[in-house]
Amino acid sequence: MDKVAILIPCYNEEKTIKDVIVDFKKHIPEAKIYVYDNNSTDQTAKVAKSAGAILRHEYSQGKGNVIRRMFREINAETYILVDGDATYSAADAPAMIDIIENNRAEMVVGDRLSGAYYQENKRPFHNFGNNLVRGLINKIFKANISDIMTGYRAMSYEFVKTFPVLSRGFEIETEMSIHAAFRRMRTENITVTYQDRPEGSESKLSTFSDGIKVLGTILYLLVIYKPLLFFGTLATILAAIGLLFFIPVFVEFLNTRMVPRFPTLIVSIFILLTAVIFYFIGFFSKLSLTKDAREFEHKLITVALLKKNL
Repeated sequence: MDKVAILIPCYNEEKTIKDVIVDFKKHIPEAKIYVYDNNSTDQTAKVAKSAGAILRHEYSQGKGNVIRRMFREINAETYILVDGDATYSAADAPAMIDIIENNRAEMVVGDRLSGAYYQENKRPFHNFGNNLVRGLINKIFKANISDIMTGYRAMSYEFVKTFPVLSRGFEIETEMSIHAAFRRMRTENITVTYQDRPEGSESKLSTFSDGIKVLGTILYLLVIYKPLLFFGTLATILAAIGLLFFIPVFVEFLNTRMVPRFPTLIVSIFILLTAVIFYFIGFFSKLSLTKDAREFEHKLITVALLKKNL
């Protein structure tokens, strides 16, 4: 088992990957540096290998797919996940590692938004999207994560080996944040240095298309992790609509002892029944989550014992 593993997912980063590797070798010389090339069409793989990184490949496109393979293949006491675009400084990594090694957290978030990133990032709506996602997750999952979509994180062995990677692309950071919040895995925020990409290096993140995917991931994970909130909200909305149609018909019946608007009555009852069904879906899904939480705690114990034997 490695003491510290630096995980760098890469796609067409030949202009920056060498600088990232050299930077981490300088600040954490004892770490093993893994570069996973994700079908790059430039010289990323060649440059990474010549710079001294351990080179591996993931042929299914997407950052989520790369991280899934990384987490499955690499065993380490502490993991540092960082982008290969030279926007993060390795000088911040020792402080992040210290938090993990001293068991103060299972995940350390490299917070860009509390530093210069907010001012330096000039992409339209990018900061708006970051703030929207952060606000939604912290509110819904009662978390306190400063930068949901940062690509710079430190993680424990227990976090990595119990994290079920579902995302394929850039939604992975959002998924990791929600997993930590829902599973009550301790998370700390540390402000990190962020700089713009060097000239000639282009971001692979699309503000709108990837932003929509991120919001879709939040909705999907809300259904999984907070089913009573999701289906209960739908049930409440439908119940309000159903009553809006039903009450006038019922009042008319009380006054005339007749129901002249049968179609409205039928529709209102159908909507109210649907609301009841949604509520019970959420309720029984919540009960299933309770069983799942017990199984997860047993899994944590198993992973901790496995770590001791490696």
